[in-house]
Amino acid sequence: MATKPAEAPMLAAAQSWWLLALAAVALAPLATHLPAWLTGTTLAALTWRGWLAWRQRPLPSRWLLTLLVLAGSAGVGYQFGGLFGQNPGVALLVLFLALKQLETRTVRDGRAIVLLAYFLALAQFFYSQTIPAALATAAVVVVATATLLCLADAQPSPAGQLRRAGIMLGQALPFMLLLFVLFPRVQGPLWGLPKDAGSGLTGLSDSMAPGAISHLSQSDAIAFRVRFDAVPPARHQWYWRGPVLSEFDGRTWRPRRELPRATLPYAEPEDGGIGYEITLEAHGKPWLFALELPGATPEPAFATLDYQLLAKSPVLSRQRYAVRSYPSLRAGANESPVLLQQSLALPPGSNPRIRRLAAGWRAGARGDEDVLGLAQAFFLRQGLLYTLNPPLLGEHGADEFLFDTKQGFCEHFASAFAVAMRAAGVPARVVTGYQGGEINPVDGYLTVRQYDAHAWTEVWLAGRGWLRIDPTAISAPTRIDLDLAAAVPAGDPLPLLMRADLAWLRDLRFRWDAVTNSWNQWVLGYNPERQRQLLQRLGLPSPDWRAMTAMLAALCGLALLILTAWTLRRPGHVDPLARQWRKLSRRLARRGLGRRPEEGPLDYARRVGEAQPAIAADMHAMAALYARLRYAAPAADRANALDQLRHHVASFRP
Repeated sequence: MATKPAEAPMLAAAQSWWLLALAAVALAPLATHLPAWLTGTTLAALTWRGWLAWRQRPLPSRWLLTLLVLAGSAGVGYQFGGLFGQNPGVALLVLFLALKQLETRTVRDGRAIVLLAYFLALAQFFYSQTIPAALATAAVVVVATATLLCLADAQPSPAGQLRRAGIMLGQALPFMLLLFVLFPRVQGPLWGLPKDAGSGLTGLSDSMAPGAISHLSQSDAIAFRVRFDAVPPARHQWYWRGPVLSEFDGRTWRPRRELPRATLPYAEPEDGGIGYEITLEAHGKPWLFALELPGATPEPAFATLDYQLLAKSPVLSRQRYAVRSYPSLRAGANESPVLLQQSLALPPGSNPRIRRLAAGWRAGARGDEDVLGLAQAFFLRQGLLYTLNPPLLGEHGADEFLFDTKQGFCEHFASAFAVAMRAAGVPARVVTGYQGGEINPVDGYLTVRQYDAHAWTEVWLAGRGWLRIDPTAISAPTRIDLDLAAAVPAGDPLPLLMRADLAWLRDLRFRWDAVTNSWNQWVLGYNPERQRQLLQRLGLPSPDWRAMTAMLAALCGLALLILTAWTLRRPGHVDPLARQWRKLSRRLARRGLGRRPEEGPLDYARRVGEAQPAIAADMHAMAALYARLRYAAPAADRANALDQLRHHVASFRP
């Protein structure tokens, strides 16, 4: 005869509150990544469930929950254009976690909520892999584990449950570290789906128009970090070359549509060069950055004929590459005549005043070098103002900047200078990238941020090749010699961390940046190459999967033996009730009235009362309270009764 399966136990009140707390902790870090209506819906569902638990009301009917699930799923599908992908998947998990609370009646349902919370803890890494995100994930894991323990035993206090969860996770920590260090690494990002991997990335664009770079001046987001092999070069050499823009339509500069690849070096270097390693943040575009000019192409990347480094695919995750650059390298002396002719093109009828001015330069010059000198002298005399808030420009932007407003950011300077050079018959183009950076005194890395974005000009001279000419340095040399804050007029808005009156905040940022960089290099950046280097230091010159598996098994076995020995040496667990009764027995034992092993609490109290009638009443009251707590006290009354016993034992004097 088949036996009927036992019904799952119902949730106690304490277990319901633990599940609500777990949902709140798991959903809080994701709130900023969800639509406002979904955040409001989940908050309303959790509030509703808390009100039902507080008032001890029945849960809503299943047909109502079915309607809520269908409506919520339809809303997610409408919001994200479908139910498949990273963002809709996380949104559905959040919705289900909130609505599951409204139908949870048994311990088995509670375990399903804990499982959902574990999944959502991992989902945080889709959006951020920073140290705060890791701490938030760890908090969710601790609370989820404590909730799982509470579903098995609701008696311990919240602090006790959290302590037990912390001990369990601490015991697992050595094995986690061993797996992290020795388990074979995979190349590329572990978290994120290809469809969504490039969302939310900022940085330089593939075109430049007035205002295209100045909008980055308010962002202190990190573009990349640099570690030099030796002493860093002088600050005026910190030009980090990026996109090269050669096509101009009168307002916007764009890169050349088709440009063949080139082999580095372009010319024979004359010095030993500057070696360094760049850790580039994801920016969603293919270009890499390097000091001018790199002598070889880093792997995996390629170079173009305009000396730009490009990755083979968009940079959607943090990348690390080594470069050696040669400041004395002069490339392009034998440039293609077709490319030089394209570098002279200007839209018909654009910027007529600059054209007339440039024609005068050409008429009075003996060659291109004289034209270049006249242009630099003109820019110096104009008294141009470097500002983060330039006025809007019209159809002939370069004319209006040079002769009317005389206020602009680096893109205004570079564009106007390149237009003037082309109008005078000198090949010219615009280069965008970053200029400057800040060396962190804590870890020695040079940090380049988005507000270091910059644009400059390159001109071509016969016999010398392409030369960097920075017109911003002509009018505002402090931008190159110092930083952005020193170059802009007083009153211009600056990023918070560049303000001179917040030196203490800059020091704090240096320390935090150093910690974050270590996290990026050794945790997020722990790739196969880093793993190989570490294992070689540990005595594995040529680690393969067999050696790594053997080492992993041996070290995990050793960790297990150490953990077992530590567990066996720990004293047995004593619950709070037994601890108070033993404390009372030890106090009486000093008077020759120790408890015998076969004595129950009431028999022991009777014997002590006969030996010392003065304490008989107190002893009988404590024994009766202990017996009630041990054998008959309801769970709701247990905490108060235990406090009473603790107070009696503390004040008892035999």
